[in-house]
Amino acid sequence: MSNEKNYLQLDDLTCYKSSFAFTNEVWRIVIKWDYFAKDTIGKQFVNAADSISANIAEGFGRYHKKDKIKFYYYSFGSVKECVDWCNKALVRNLIDNETHLRFTATLNALPKEIHQLIKFTDERLKV
Repeated sequence: MSNEKNYLQLDDLTCYKSSFAFTNEVWRIVIKWDYFAKDTIGKQFVNAADSISANIAEGFGRYHKKDKIKFYYYSFGSVKECVDWCNKALVRNLIDNETHLRFTATLNALPKEIHQLIKFTDERLKV
């Protein structure tokens, strides 16, 4: 039996895994749009989606509790921004209702998952 401690890894975080999958799905859809749609909504949507998992990863890599939590809160803002881009993409017929519902389900779940990470970080970390 090993005395080695098992440390929490970035890939263990539900919010990171789901936001990483979400951003790659957004990319797969946006990359097929025409130039104007990609240049206006597409870039913004992809950047906001990328920012969710990127801020979780950056926060996870920080040492101090307050610093970590600050980046997790940034990811909240990116989730809300994605909601806006997702709704615009639907209204402008860039995504169908099924895709919108799938994206909306993820975007509704992410704030709860991120909040759990914030709560865990706040309660468990000493520094």
